[in-house]
Amino acid sequence: MKKTNQFKKGVLELCVLFLLQYEDRYGYELTQKIDKHISLTEGALYPILRRLVKEGYCETYLKESSSGPARKYYKITPSGIDYLNDIEEEWDIFVKDVANIRQEEYDEFNR
Repeated sequence: MKKTNQFKKGVLELCVLFLLQYEDRYGYELTQKIDKHISLTEGALYPILRRLVKEGYCETYLKESSSGPARKYYKITPSGIDYLNDIEEEWDIFVKDVANIRQEEYDEFNR
């Protein structure tokens, strides 16, 4: 399970930015959305969100909630969109390269 956690750390930032490009969201909402596909521990995204804000890839604002206190929403910035495009491209290349390594080894082993 430890190895899976290392993979997660590398892609959570990508997942957060990907989701934010379509809609502003609050932290818990992002956690729930990602947790449907990638198991997360409580609070796992908040350090990532703080870093993305600090680096200027996201910004925050408060929005009143009908079910309690105001919520902090995260919004991707133009530089966040540029950064997302870069890491999506890197991710696609990485996934393709790993698949190629696996396929080559499989083909070589099964000759």
